[in-house]
Amino acid sequence: MSSDETDVEFAGSVKLMLLMPENRSYLLNEERLRIGQNGQGKDDSEGYNESNNEEAKGEQEVNINCHLVKEKGDQVTDDDLRSLIFGDYLSKTKDEKLYDEIMDLKELTETIERSLEDYNYEMSKAPMDLVMFRFAIEHISRISRVLKQPNGHCLLVGIGGSGRQSAARLAAFMSDFELFQIEITKNYMAPEWRDDLRRMIRKAGDDGVSTVFLFGDHQIKDESFLEDVNMILNTGDIPNLYENEERLEIIEKMQLKAQQLNLQMEMTPLNMYNMFIERVRRNLHVVLAFSPIGDAFRARIRMFPSLINCCTIDWFMAWPQDALELVANKFLEYVEMSQDKVRDTEVRDQTIEMCQHFHQSVRAMSDRYYDTLRRRNYVTPTSYLELIKTFKRLLDQKRMEILTLKERYIVGLQKLDYSEQQVNSLQEMLIKLKPELIEKGKQVAELLIVIGKERERVEAVKINVEEDEKVANNAAMEAKAIKDECEEQLNIAMPLLNAAVNALDTLKQNDITIVKNFTNPPLGVRLVMESICIMKQIKPEKKVDGSGKAVENYWPAAKRMLGDMKFLDSLKDYDKDDIPPPVMKKIRESYINNPDFDPQIIKNVSSACEGLCKWVKAMEKYDKVIKVVAPKKRSLESAEAVLGTQMAKLEEKRAELKAVTDELNELEDNLASNQNEKQNLEANIELTKVKIDRAEKLISGLGGEKERWTKNVEDLTETYDNIVGDVLLSASIVAYLGPFILDYRQECLKEWYTMCKERNIPVSENFSLQANLGNPVKIRDWQIAGLPVDNYSLENALVVMNANRWPLMIDPQGQANKWIKNMEKLNKLEVIKLSDPNYSRQLENCVQFGNPCLLENQTFKQNNMDYIRVGDNIIEYSKDFKFYITTRLRNPHYLPEVSVKVTLINFMITLLGLEDQLLGIVAAKEKPALEEKKNELIMESAKNKRQLKEIEDKILEVLSSSEGNILDDESAIEILSSSKVLSQEISEKQEIASVTEEEIDKVRDGYKPVSCETWQYIIFVIQDLANIDPMYQYSLSWFINLYIQSILNSKQTSVLSERIDNLNEHFTYSIYLNVCRSLFEKDKLLFSFLLCIGIQKQEGTIDDREWRFLLTGGVALENPFPNPASAWLPEKSWSEIVRCSDLPAFKGFMDQFKSLLSQWKNIYDSPSPETEDLPKPWCERLDKLQKLIVLRCLRPDKMIPAIQNFIVDTMEHKYVEPPTFDLSLSFSDSSFFTPLIFVLSPGADPMAGLYRFAEEKGLLPRIIKPKVEMTKAESKMRLISSIIGLNPKQESETPGSKGLQTISLGQGQGPIAEKMIQEAVEDGTWVVLQNCHLAASWLGELERICETVSKQSLVSQTVNGLENHHRSAKTKPSFRLWLTSYPSPVFPVSVLQNGVKMTNEPPKGLRANLLRSYLNDPISDPEFFNLCNKPVVFEKLLFGLCFFHGLVQERRKFGPLGWNIPYEFNESDLRISVRQLEMFVNDYDAPPLEALTYLTGECNYGGRVTDDLDRRLILSLLKIFYSEEIISDDEYKFSTSGLYYAPPKGTYNNYIEYIRKLPLMPHPEVFGLHENADISKDQQETQQLFEGILLTLPRQSAGGGKSSQEIIEELASDILSKIPPDFNLDEVQNRYPVRYNESMNTVLLQELIRFNRLIQVVRTSLQDIKKAIKGLVVMSADLEDVFDSMMVGKVPSVWASKSYPSLKPLGSYITDLIARLQFFKDWIYSGTPPVFWISGFYFTQSFLTGVLQNYARKYKTPIDHLGYEFEVTTTETSMASKPTNGAYIRGLFMEGARWCRSKRKIVESEPKILYDLMPIIQLKPGEKHKFEEKQTYSCPVYKTSARRGTLSTTGHSTNYVLNILIPSTEPEDHWINRGVALLCQLDD
Repeated sequence: MSSDETDVEFAGSVKLMLLMPENRSYLLNEERLRIGQNGQGKDDSEGYNESNNEEAKGEQEVNINCHLVKEKGDQVTDDDLRSLIFGDYLSKTKDEKLYDEIMDLKELTETIERSLEDYNYEMSKAPMDLVMFRFAIEHISRISRVLKQPNGHCLLVGIGGSGRQSAARLAAFMSDFELFQIEITKNYMAPEWRDDLRRMIRKAGDDGVSTVFLFGDHQIKDESFLEDVNMILNTGDIPNLYENEERLEIIEKMQLKAQQLNLQMEMTPLNMYNMFIERVRRNLHVVLAFSPIGDAFRARIRMFPSLINCCTIDWFMAWPQDALELVANKFLEYVEMSQDKVRDTEVRDQTIEMCQHFHQSVRAMSDRYYDTLRRRNYVTPTSYLELIKTFKRLLDQKRMEILTLKERYIVGLQKLDYSEQQVNSLQEMLIKLKPELIEKGKQVAELLIVIGKERERVEAVKINVEEDEKVANNAAMEAKAIKDECEEQLNIAMPLLNAAVNALDTLKQNDITIVKNFTNPPLGVRLVMESICIMKQIKPEKKVDGSGKAVENYWPAAKRMLGDMKFLDSLKDYDKDDIPPPVMKKIRESYINNPDFDPQIIKNVSSACEGLCKWVKAMEKYDKVIKVVAPKKRSLESAEAVLGTQMAKLEEKRAELKAVTDELNELEDNLASNQNEKQNLEANIELTKVKIDRAEKLISGLGGEKERWTKNVEDLTETYDNIVGDVLLSASIVAYLGPFILDYRQECLKEWYTMCKERNIPVSENFSLQANLGNPVKIRDWQIAGLPVDNYSLENALVVMNANRWPLMIDPQGQANKWIKNMEKLNKLEVIKLSDPNYSRQLENCVQFGNPCLLENQTFKQNNMDYIRVGDNIIEYSKDFKFYITTRLRNPHYLPEVSVKVTLINFMITLLGLEDQLLGIVAAKEKPALEEKKNELIMESAKNKRQLKEIEDKILEVLSSSEGNILDDESAIEILSSSKVLSQEISEKQEIASVTEEEIDKVRDGYKPVSCETWQYIIFVIQDLANIDPMYQYSLSWFINLYIQSILNSKQTSVLSERIDNLNEHFTYSIYLNVCRSLFEKDKLLFSFLLCIGIQKQEGTIDDREWRFLLTGGVALENPFPNPASAWLPEKSWSEIVRCSDLPAFKGFMDQFKSLLSQWKNIYDSPSPETEDLPKPWCERLDKLQKLIVLRCLRPDKMIPAIQNFIVDTMEHKYVEPPTFDLSLSFSDSSFFTPLIFVLSPGADPMAGLYRFAEEKGLLPRIIKPKVEMTKAESKMRLISSIIGLNPKQESETPGSKGLQTISLGQGQGPIAEKMIQEAVEDGTWVVLQNCHLAASWLGELERICETVSKQSLVSQTVNGLENHHRSAKTKPSFRLWLTSYPSPVFPVSVLQNGVKMTNEPPKGLRANLLRSYLNDPISDPEFFNLCNKPVVFEKLLFGLCFFHGLVQERRKFGPLGWNIPYEFNESDLRISVRQLEMFVNDYDAPPLEALTYLTGECNYGGRVTDDLDRRLILSLLKIFYSEEIISDDEYKFSTSGLYYAPPKGTYNNYIEYIRKLPLMPHPEVFGLHENADISKDQQETQQLFEGILLTLPRQSAGGGKSSQEIIEELASDILSKIPPDFNLDEVQNRYPVRYNESMNTVLLQELIRFNRLIQVVRTSLQDIKKAIKGLVVMSADLEDVFDSMMVGKVPSVWASKSYPSLKPLGSYITDLIARLQFFKDWIYSGTPPVFWISGFYFTQSFLTGVLQNYARKYKTPIDHLGYEFEVTTTETSMASKPTNGAYIRGLFMEGARWCRSKRKIVESEPKILYDLMPIIQLKPGEKHKFEEKQTYSCPVYKTSARRGTLSTTGHSTNYVLNILIPSTEPEDHWINRGVALLCQLDD
């Protein structure tokens, strides 16, 4: 814990102590304990508790702890200190909560549990099912304590699923605080984040609401979120969070608050805003839930220090034992474990212990799993809860299944037993019933005679009655006819009457008054009123008109009539049935036919009169009808009277008939009763016969099942008794073992099973997950759908189907994907990818409609419906929804936050599953009819088994559902009979099918050697190549396609054994070729070796321990045996010999080695020890691999040729000769949906070859160069173009059309590339995306594009013509996508697996390099090769140039001996040099070798060279080949061996043949190097090879020991104890003041300043790392680097930045540093040394300058004119005195040669001695022009063996020192080519 954080914690503690005046001493102890624990991780807190106790003992306050112990004098334990808990949540009232010690843990638990119940009641949508064990209570208490403090914040550190958020939620609820959490959605970005923060902070500041902001690291969508959180923690405010208006609003609110609270302060805006911030700090509590997994956590706490400084840290570690026990106890408390009560408790207790053991053992196994296989698996508390939930669910489910099935069998057996018992009783009943039937027959016959007589009497009475009925019926019919007629007429009249009444209803009194007031009414009114008066028989007034004629005037009478208030009522009550005929006559004559008497006309005059007019007309029509109906009514009355009389008579006769009939009926009833009894007897007899028949059928049909069902009942009873243990193991597999591979799973299960047995938990004798959870019929269906047949895959499928959480399947071979797709095809499976633009919508639809989907969310309840959040939407959740997730990644690392939400299942294919697939493929291709029959039988067998199961279920269902007597149920018996018959038929068919299948399998198994373990091993080897390089990705489908191609293309024969050999041979080589073309050169031999070992493993000739020893040399233990030949045998070799002797095959090897030392030394000294015979008896006793082990011990540098020989002996020579790059072959393996991928290496550029290939394929126009004579001007121009590097053919090599488009990926190029691909897809052209590794962020889009093209390929593969037309419209078959990329871990795996991968780096080996040069353009072009006009000269120089090209490339493998800097010489350098050679030879009579040397050595190749000494080397090498001798002398050799030369003039093929005959592994002499050069190179190659192979194998974990922290702490202490204090510079200056004539004093002081700086850095970093380990300081990035570097024995980069150059490992570096410090210490206290240790200087150049400066000042010579002469003395280590001028130096090592003490010359190295320590050398300063020229070698001096340096700020190289001239008898070029140099220090 940092000091800042401790200060914060201490301040909080003081505040809490102020809250409680009493018990402060106890609280002080609790706070001291808590502060110490909070900063600790893992088990560190325990140590703190112990030291805490020790401190408490020694202090005066020892009584503090007295109340913690039970008895006086007891020791205070860690458990006692844990019991010391303070809190305020036990207070009964809410108003006054006291922070006090909690003495009663039980009461505390009950209180928190009540709070949890309240929380779940209030938060019904998201209740928490928690168990309040002590561990959880402690965390809740800690969080509650922090929340009580103003500005109290928490950082909860723990892995996902450890309960951080649950504890925080409950603590917030208990404190009555409001909890705030952001909701992350797809579109949640910075603006939404700021809005949420504003809302939360305003609530805390404005309203004073106590708020807990819970924020998890899974919610950090942008690192800026953390920056804002950091500000909130630090200041309570975020800059620029509020707009001005919002800020003013805050200030106004604070002013109101200040007034309300009567605060005495200035109301300035600044004060008000500060008040707001203060309120926020007081009310807002941030609780951060972070995971410590990965680098993000450490990076974040370093970047945002407030996360530490302002937060109280609470570590959520793994649950302790008591927590696991309590949780299991709670959930299993009411689960019935056994029917015996005593046994029930015992089994429950043991089950709880087993659950704890499962959890802890899987945690330990997960660590081992990572150590061995580098696969991560996290075991969290959620995993434990999942185990218990799965156990409970499966237990209920299995018990219900067993009980249901058992009940069915029992019922079936009962029915069978009952049927057997019924047969005898039914036969007795049949005998008894027959006499009763005869008696009943007689009674029926007698009754029939009596009834016949009675029936005649009844018939006579019945005839009379029928006659009377006939008369009555006629009368009734007449009456009815009259009545119907009347009603018909009335139906016409009544609507008229109603219309009249309705017309009156429309009138109102006002309308009548208006009419009445007319003085001279209109005609219409007058006519209406007259008609009314007539109807009412009111008489008119007589009046004489103008002509003297008397007229009737009704108006006065009408007015009087209208004046009557009851006028309208009188009309309504008018007697309509008796209107006098005169009235109606008058009405009809005068009014009805009058056209003016029309309601429509009258309406225009008066609305009242309209209604009255309608009434009159209606009364007239009614009268017409009623006059007709009235007479008919009278006729009806008389007819009804007659009918009544007749009916009375008829009733009397009917009564008489009824009496007679009743008598007859009584007799007939009696007869029917007797007849029924008779029939019942007959039916009963018949039924009894049927029942007897049914019973016999049932017994005969199902009798055979009785024995089987009885056995099944017994088995089910036993299974029920053992179900607890079986389900417990099944649940543990489902919950924990999904991510593990088969070996780990089996090992774990075996241990658990044994423990269950030992603990007496009932478990089956042969437990298997398949037997416990599997359904045989379903399993068969799964396997038909593509599930591999092995048990491991089957277990995986059962885990998928039985897990509570959605499965996430690690599926690199696509097996799970295929299975899921086939299995769910009929259920409308939706296949989505995260790269799909609308995947979210598809997922929503699946969730809603219950379709399966091939991602994870938690559901919640709302209105009794399940809902789920998908993205931003909440949708209804269907119970039928299934969700499957698969990943192609081989070894994905899912953090705990993901792991807890899914069920991880490792679906990697197993050996057995692969064998079955390969066998199926080879059988299908070789014997298609047989395989088809096999597949048909599999389908039929599955169908038969399904039908048999369905039939048995049906039989049992019928038996169990049949109520009462089964013999009464005819349909049930029929179903049972037919089912049994069908069952027998199917069983017979199944037996035949099984026999046939066995016969087919025998034939099929003949091909098993083709699908043998070799190939299964090889596919796993191929897939593990990805551990070496991320680009080595190969899919199972790729492997199977190659397998199919080998079946089709290998040599056919009818002899099976020969055919199998042919297949195996072809497939092996096919695998080798196809994998090799995608491997880098360094890995090709590795793969050949693995292929070879795979074949031998299958033959059983490889011992795994020996194989491991060959790769590792055994575990490095201390060697107790002294080296018997220390003079020549390295210690490392001797140690391996000792360890090797422990192998069974090498028993006694060490002793015999000691006794045959001279023979072993001969082998050790041999230039080719791999071909030497071993001393007897080992040459006969050991096999080839064991001989490799011996060679590894003695001469590891010769392992490469030995392994090549081993491969050639075991397989064939072609397996050590990788195929040359062939683009056309790769192209032929590709298709329009298969990308072609160039995996780049330094110096490789495939583009020129690709352009040329595009020309050949017609994608680019081919420019044919006419062969014409050139003018001098053209020739000159061509020469200039060549010199400056322009290729005359270049124009034709660039894309002149859209046939081949290229784009180099980088920023912003992605969309352009996508558009280019879309166009090419439609046009059928080629696209090249270069440097894909530079567009890492766009590679996801590239994967989507490739998948899109691949999907279209699926459409294209259908036969339907329409579909083919669709393909041609979308993707043309000529389309190709080419990709180039350097190895990148982010390159999409699916693209690599589905693509054709190629590497195009220079081949390994001089011969392969030469061959490649001759097989590639332009040399391979016959036109070019034969074009030159001087073929002899050209071909000789061409061969020399190609040899030189191979040489400069191959020298790189020798490291600094070959080149100081490994330059990327490539094909383009050769190509331009070849073209220049051709031009110069053509254009000049004699080849201008000087010009060619300049162009090739200085320009083409030399243009890449940046080191002067490398330039010297390249020109020296080129001299060998660009010489007159190579042209004129056929005997001219390139090296002393005489093997290498330019062949005489011949054809192109002659050169190829010569090259193929050259040695596969060239001797170093051809490169100009000593044979020792091979040793370091070969050792490095051997180490690289073995390390690569080890990456493909599981790791062997080392045993226990100290933790890494302990190791580093000890190492740091050890180094600190050796590092001396800083040099006292003042003292040194006094001893060695600055003097004009002694520059060495200044050199000394400058060196000491530099070394002081270095040792200060070393000392400080070591002190800080010790503090960081203890948690006293933050582990910064620099300290982390120091820790990691020390762990692997490297010099930390923080030291190296202040250090002199050094390649030594950490131990040697410290030793070297101390030696250097001692050298300067001796200089200081013993005076200037006579011999300077040149290696000890930090800045060597300052020492050399100092020596020259002393000479210059002594002899007054300008220093620029001075230089050094050198003399190698005869003295090795020391000199008596200093030289007069110059200086003696020591400590230089010669590499590449040695100094001959006798000849005093540089000579060749001794064999196997790489470095030679030089004698003392005298540096003799002098004037350069006076130096004598001698035959010397100018030998460069370097500080380290790397030789490569950079130019420092001083103008000097960081590595190069100077050149020393050393006497030599050989030409200087000899040593230049040897790479001879002097080194100041070695690497060990």
